[in-house]
Amino acid sequence: MVFKHPVIWSEEAVRNLEGILEYLYSEWTQREIDNFKRLLSKQLLLISNHPLMFPISKFQPRLRKAVLMNKIIVFYEFKENSIFLVYLFHTSQNPDKIE
Repeated sequence: MVFKHPVIWSEEAVRNLEGILEYLYSEWTQREIDNFKRLLSKQLLLISNHPLMFPISKFQPRLRKAVLMNKIIVFYEFKENSIFLVYLFHTSQNPDKIE
């Protein structure tokens, strides 16, 4: 995998991912979790190579949002030729919490 633009994780995005994985380990099988990790890696590669492909967020106009598996939303900012992962949101945990 070759990332065109570096992907930089915020501390909050790392905490979000840890929380999502903790939730998934309690709800999903190991095979489903491995598939999720694979899909997330592919999504990050796609974001890195085509950062303007995804729509601007209504939640925060400086961010873009990429939906993964209809359950995970990756919010990121593209600036200074880098991808800044700001927040990962799992809609099954609280679908009313975010737009």
